[in-house]
Amino acid sequence: MTSVLESLNRGLHAAFAEDERVYLIGEDLLDPYGGAFKVSRGLSTQYPDRVWTSPVSEAAIVGVGAGMALRGLRPVVELMFGDFSTLMADQLINSITKFPAMYNGAAKVPVVIRTPMGGRRGYGPTHSQTLEKLYLGVPGLRVLAPNTLSDPGELLKRAILEQDDPVLFVENKVLYPKAVQTAETLKDFEVEQTQTEFAPVHTLRLKGTPAPVLTLSAYGYIAELTREALTRLAFEHEIFCELVVPTQLAPLPANGALEPALLASLERSGRLLTAEEGTFSLGWGAEQLARAAQHLGNRLQAVRRVAAAEQPIPAARNLEDAALPSVEDIISAAREMV
Repeated sequence: MTSVLESLNRGLHAAFAEDERVYLIGEDLLDPYGGAFKVSRGLSTQYPDRVWTSPVSEAAIVGVGAGMALRGLRPVVELMFGDFSTLMADQLINSITKFPAMYNGAAKVPVVIRTPMGGRRGYGPTHSQTLEKLYLGVPGLRVLAPNTLSDPGELLKRAILEQDDPVLFVENKVLYPKAVQTAETLKDFEVEQTQTEFAPVHTLRLKGTPAPVLTLSAYGYIAELTREALTRLAFEHEIFCELVVPTQLAPLPANGALEPALLASLERSGRLLTAEEGTFSLGWGAEQLARAAQHLGNRLQAVRRVAAAEQPIPAARNLEDAALPSVEDIISAAREMV
């Protein structure tokens, strides 16, 4: 089986091999280290002139990447931890995403910013956050969050080679060792894959179960926990659900529309429970629930969110586990809704 980390590494190598305009910039990238989580391993050996190790300055790294993109290259910027994305926010929000509009489409900034997010590693409050919700409302920015249901490396390769929009590519660090799923490992599920304008959406239900009474929706690593919750809800509580897993978090459909796969599931179930690792308020789940209420009105019977506690993430593992959403939290919320 291929792990998410191996898939991402293959995707980077494939992009480098296919297009000589692809460069990689970031901290501690050179072999044998190959980046903090080893996603970039092997690239500096094979492409020594196109992998640039940098000083510790996220603003400078992203700024250089933006300049390279404006000059016709297709740079990939690796941020060691997503927590430090705040240091490049000015470059991203006030420059990179604005240039295409400011220059009437003449300026393209095809830079891909890769970064690990999330906790569950005991890294403490400044290395464990899930901050992508800070960027979901930025016009002109595409935010992608791979999962195990399709090939993360292929998604990364396509983002690098095909996207002229700037991309924030969010890699939950607990996903790295997880296996990319296959038809065999998903044999107990009916899996329907649909496509947004760029990235896939997956809808899962257990084979042979009745019509769903609840729609679950989650992305990234939390989708793994939610899939486990879906199975336990069926076998332990006879609560039958569908799980909708998006890969593209932004941009969302225009005019407040719901993603079609999520809308189709809600038409069947009438209830929506979202799960995310970011903090509870003002996040991805809140936006999904707002759109569901707007479009389904009184046909929507119940909505709820499961998310992280609104506090800094502790370093102690037992306290960290208590602060972050779990399978039990998802099951408990689902039971209360149904």
